[in-house]
Amino acid sequence: MSLLDFVRALPKIQLHCHLEGTVHPRAFRELAALRGVESARAAGPFEATYAFASFGEFLLTFAEVCKALAEPEDYARVARDYAADAAAMNVRYAEVFISPSVWTFFHPELDVAAAVAAMRAEFEAARRASGLEVAFICDLTRNFGVERAFETARTAVELAEAGLGVVGIGLGGDEAKYPPGPFSEAFAFARSQGLRTVAHAGEAAGPASVRDALDLLGAERIGHGVRALEDGSVVDLLAGRGVALELCPTSNRLTGVVPSGAPHPIAELDRRGVRCTIDADDPALFSTTLEREYELVALQCGRANLVRYARTGIEASFASAPAKAVLLDAFDAQTASLETQDA
Repeated sequence: MSLLDFVRALPKIQLHCHLEGTVHPRAFRELAALRGVESARAAGPFEATYAFASFGEFLLTFAEVCKALAEPEDYARVARDYAADAAAMNVRYAEVFISPSVWTFFHPELDVAAAVAAMRAEFEAARRASGLEVAFICDLTRNFGVERAFETARTAVELAEAGLGVVGIGLGGDEAKYPPGPFSEAFAFARSQGLRTVAHAGEAAGPASVRDALDLLGAERIGHGVRALEDGSVVDLLAGRGVALELCPTSNRLTGVVPSGAPHPIAELDRRGVRCTIDADDPALFSTTLEREYELVALQCGRANLVRYARTGIEASFASAPAKAVLLDAFDAQTASLETQDA
């Protein structure tokens, strides 16, 4: 069996994907025109729609996409497209980031609950059609400050209580300018209400950001975290606590976290005992797919390690214990069959 066929057939888990970052360029341009959003990216050459040269420019690109999402039906379209893409790649379970504070920054009148409910309806339809399970993680978006983050944490709790599939909160945005510490109360509040916690760290800022996300926020997973390798004690902390890193190879290269031409740090992190998962971050904006990220990791680390990282994704997910057991049993059975075919 070819590597590509193996990757395509492998059951996949998605833990680090920003739903807004899955909007295809054509969909973004159509939505911008529909909503009357003036955007050079939407009006310029198609191939330059998502072009950026730095992490700061990437964040501005992400913001442009959010400007074009103005009504609940826009979010329904995004969810419907995501579900179709995920099912085609054999994604069995996903936790996707959503950014209500960014949505309402550009569209203060937006009914967030209605937008999330519209997406939930699409994901329920996808579950019935393909078995794909999708949960939401509300990103607090550090750029808007501590008070806004707390408001978003309250919103996340309300959405969870409404049965809309919110399982946790995250902390994204400009990590270099907004360290984790000030957001500790918002994280503590969300945790007290039963939500799980994850934080971007060790991407635009160094290993101290990872340590603070663990010690001050109580993050149960870390988005990216590759710069932990700059401080062995932080690597040991991750390994000792069994905290999984959500690793996104193409994203890490395009944002400059991993130098061009250098091997991705996933193998070194794994060698030093850190639990690793594979993801695509903002796949449309980075011109990649989860399938492509799996292929890149397989080429670097081999098929056996790829299977192990995929299985770690289930273990590190925020799915319930019974749901994890079902996912693990199905995963083990399917990968055993693949390995038999590959023998």
